[in-house]
Amino acid sequence: MAERLRIATFNLENLDDRGGAAAEFEGRLDVLAPQLIRLRADVLCLQEVNAHGETRHGPRQLTALDRLLADTPYASYHRVASVNRKGLRISEHHNLVILSRLPVLSHRQLWHDLVPPPRHLAPGGGEIVIEWDRPLLSAEIALAGGARLHLLNLHLRAPRAAFIAGHKEHGVWQSVGGWAEGHFLATVKAAGQALEARLLIDSIFDSDPAALVLACGDFNAEDREAPLRIIRGDEEDTRNGRLAGRCLVPVERSLADSRRHSVIHHGRRLMLDHILVSRRLLGWYRSAEVHNEALGDELVSPSLIAAPPDSYHAAMVAEFDLAPP
Repeated sequence: MAERLRIATFNLENLDDRGGAAAEFEGRLDVLAPQLIRLRADVLCLQEVNAHGETRHGPRQLTALDRLLADTPYASYHRVASVNRKGLRISEHHNLVILSRLPVLSHRQLWHDLVPPPRHLAPGGGEIVIEWDRPLLSAEIALAGGARLHLLNLHLRAPRAAFIAGHKEHGVWQSVGGWAEGHFLATVKAAGQALEARLLIDSIFDSDPAALVLACGDFNAEDREAPLRIIRGDEEDTRNGRLAGRCLVPVERSLADSRRHSVIHHGRRLMLDHILVSRRLLGWYRSAEVHNEALGDELVSPSLIAAPPDSYHAAMVAEFDLAPP
């Protein structure tokens, strides 16, 4: 009998229960917990999960996530979380988390492991080291019948100009050229981290050309933008049909245009969150959902709502039938 597998991704947008977010957290629980339950996910990839410690240098805990999951099936799932640059403890902000009902055979994070930080020679002199804002998180999940799923949880840099000392004061850029250079750096960050993801995917296919690969998360980019093209590796870009088996396909392409958006930005409906699957896994794909019915405008809504409880990213889930065709 076929086994159903549901894999979901959701950017929780600064999930936090401490500091300034503490007063609004109960309201967020009331809104976010039902969204997670609705996903009915066997594997759930989360972005922007904050953590706190009792002391400044002590271990940090994902207390907000623990409270969010407490009355859901996910409380008993296997959990993998990203850690800081030194690899010693969970970061304070924007952690990646993978929750899995199925066994996690192995996991790792990549943070300039495959792509060293690029060097930028600033027009005004001096060198800037361009580092990614956060890591990639990958896991190997045990499936039925001995199969294995290679999973990547991603949160790429948003196309917002990176800070450059001397060019921005009190949140305001002092010149168009300074802003343009900052935007260039942000673009390099997103494309560079996408390259690191693609190199990891290639290494998986080097070991197993028939691997089941899935990359999901907040890509901060639409289908034809550079980060998605780099990770997908379409044969139209490589011009080599023999590499088609290494391509990843966005499952949201099977949805009607009216359903294909995960963010509303000043009235524009954008698909910035994705689930990409390898051609072999695409054979087991059955359906996708983007839970965007209650999605607010990320620029307009915060000015109209006091303490908005929701995320301005829609959750997304893909369902697979693990029985081979």
